[in-house]
Amino acid sequence: MRTDMTRTARLLLVLALSAAGAGAAAGCGSTEAGGTEPAPRPRSENRAQQVAEAWDGSRAAAQWRAGYHPMGPVVQLPGTGLLRDDADRRAYEIGNFDLRGKLPAAPGGSGRVTWPSGGSLKAPLMDAEQAYKALDTADSPGPRLTVTGAKPGEMTVATSRGPATVPAWLFTLEGYDSPLKHAAVSPSKLPRPPIRPLGQNVPSDVLAPLGGLTGIEGNSRSVTVMAHHGACDDGPVVEALETKGSVVLSAAVTGVKEGPCTTELRGKRVTVKLDRPVGDRVVLDAFTGRPVPYTAWPGEAHNPR
Repeated sequence: MRTDMTRTARLLLVLALSAAGAGAAAGCGSTEAGGTEPAPRPRSENRAQQVAEAWDGSRAAAQWRAGYHPMGPVVQLPGTGLLRDDADRRAYEIGNFDLRGKLPAAPGGSGRVTWPSGGSLKAPLMDAEQAYKALDTADSPGPRLTVTGAKPGEMTVATSRGPATVPAWLFTLEGYDSPLKHAAVSPSKLPRPPIRPLGQNVPSDVLAPLGGLTGIEGNSRSVTVMAHHGACDDGPVVEALETKGSVVLSAAVTGVKEGPCTTELRGKRVTVKLDRPVGDRVVLDAFTGRPVPYTAWPGEAHNPR
C-alpha cells in the first residue's frame, strides 16, 4: 500500500527506528527512562579506537572493499540534473510518479559493475518495474512526473572503490529530452561487522548513531553525514578518527537540557574535514560499529559524477 508521507518524514521515521533499535537516547537528556541514574559514560574516543582496531585488516574490511557499495546517488536526473520547475521538483521529492506506457519485461540474469582500474563484479539485475517502484513511492495530491517508457543503459555511480559504471534503466519523462537514470543493480551485501553496536545505556551527548552519509567532497578530504538530535539541545557534532584502513565517525549531541522534552527528531548535515582523502578506507559509525550507508538528503536531487 502506498503512503503519502514525504521523503523527509520517512527518513526521520527510519532514524527514529534505528535509534530505538540500537537503544540510543533521543537527545533530550542523559538519564534512563523512569528517572534512574545515568549509566557510566564510555569515552567516545576509546570507542572509536576499538572500532578502528576491529575493522583494520579484518575479513569484513576485505569483503567491503571487494563489493559494490554506492557512496553517492543511484538516481541521475535528466540533463544537468535539474528539473524544469518547482512543481516537478516537488513531485520528485515526494515520489509522485505516473506511468503512461509499457515498461520492458524483466531481463533476468546479472549485470557487470566496472571500475576504471579494471576491477569488476557481477550483480543481480533488477527489472524496470522494480526500479520504477523505487521512484514512485507515494500517491499524494499535488504535482506528478510522468514516465512514458524505459530502456536499458548505463550510468556512473560513486562507490567505496571510486566511480563505477553500472547497468541502469533510462526512464523517459514527459516534457524532457533526456532520460532519468536509475541504477539497475543493488548494492553488495554488507559484511558482518567484527564489533558489536553499543548498548542502550549510552547517553546521546556521549555517542549517538549517525543517520547516513550524504556526500564525500573536496577531493575526498571531507565527508558530510546526517546526524540527528532532539528539540532540547544545541545540535549534533561529529568527530573523525583516521587510521590506515578506516575513518571512524563519532556523533554526539551538544547542549542537552535536562527536564521534560518533546520526542521530536531532527536531522542536520554535518561536514567533517579529514587529514587525507578517504580513498579505499571504510567510513564507520562509532556507535553501531558498521559502515555508514549512503543516504540521499530529503528534498535534494544529486547528479552522479
